[in-house]
Amino acid sequence: MSNASHKTVPPLAPSATNVFFRLLPITLAVFIGFLTIGLPLPVLPLHVSGVLGMGPLMVGVVIGTQFAAALLSRAWAGALADTQGAKRAVVTGFLVASCSGGAYLVSLSFLSSPAASVWSLLVGRVLLGCGESLIVTGALSWAIGLVGPHNAGKAMAWIGMAIYGAYAVGAPVGIAIQRDVGFAGLSVAAILLPLMALALVARVRAIAPAVVQRMPFYTVLGVVWQTGAGLALCCVGFGVITTFIALLFAARGWDNASLAFTAFGLAFIAARVFFAHLPDALGGARVALVCVLIEAVGQLLIWDAQTAMMAHIGAALTGFGYSLAFPGFGVEAVRRAPPQSRGTAMGAYVAFSDVSLGITGPLMGAVASTWGLNAVYLAGAGAVALSALVAVRLLTSPRSA
Repeated sequence: MSNASHKTVPPLAPSATNVFFRLLPITLAVFIGFLTIGLPLPVLPLHVSGVLGMGPLMVGVVIGTQFAAALLSRAWAGALADTQGAKRAVVTGFLVASCSGGAYLVSLSFLSSPAASVWSLLVGRVLLGCGESLIVTGALSWAIGLVGPHNAGKAMAWIGMAIYGAYAVGAPVGIAIQRDVGFAGLSVAAILLPLMALALVARVRAIAPAVVQRMPFYTVLGVVWQTGAGLALCCVGFGVITTFIALLFAARGWDNASLAFTAFGLAFIAARVFFAHLPDALGGARVALVCVLIEAVGQLLIWDAQTAMMAHIGAALTGFGYSLAFPGFGVEAVRRAPPQSRGTAMGAYVAFSDVSLGITGPLMGAVASTWGLNAVYLAGAGAVALSALVAVRLLTSPRSA
């Protein structure tokens, strides 16, 4: 087979319209698949707390387990995408994610024994974390392979839009499903949605795996660690919303906690729709610097919120800022990584978000238990503000072309 058959970058730069249409099936599939994560987001904390009678620390553990599992599977996911093809990684991820819904369903058999029910939920969260790792790592590598590394920011923007769009839509829909058919309905949806996503990518052209020697995961990790540190810090703002915003609204007696997820997601999507080109055009670090400051302001608004509306505005600013911080730092990661290890680089980069979100749940759960639920948003603002220092460092450091 000729070397030409292994090329992963199109010979001509696709237009913005072509980028959109090339990525549309993958974007839609990721959106549908990530509803498996979005639907339970506002429900799981209340289920673990109210139905199973567990405290904030255990809520944080249940939510954080998904991110810990995703972290531990990133190296495997990146290697699979680089050696077996990004499409195979995505397909495998959807199948594994579907199994998580089965574990949720099984947990309902042990409601009389809350500890056993929690263990079943934890199994589901582990499966979901592994599936998410494969889907995200594979989809990012696949998308960049289809449109070229010069469009990496746009590719990450569209995939990220699908992910957080699923959070925005999934939260209120999850609340509605829980109200009408209970947690069992959510579990069945978690089984079926990833299987539906498979149909959308079945005929999308695969990208041939690399034929040259790949860099080991730990070596790639060293290449992208600065960008990953920025991502990890700005992920804290997202983590404290997904884990604790429903509990905060319940504690304050406010209705419509799901609207906080919607506000976050819609602001996230708006930033991607109107400003997705900026990281490629202006530089990732420059865009990330501005956006993490916006995100930090959002966290402070939630911390000091006296009304539900103010908390919603804070969630929206958090989503808007986080939206472009992710591809901002990500563009810097792509430009520092060798092409033959791009899947591994994406896995290593996203692994920093797994570390952040895995730690954020239990750590901020302890903060909430000691100082109250609103304190986690003050801590979140501080962490997000620190990522601005990383962006400044990236602006002054050399990068690959």
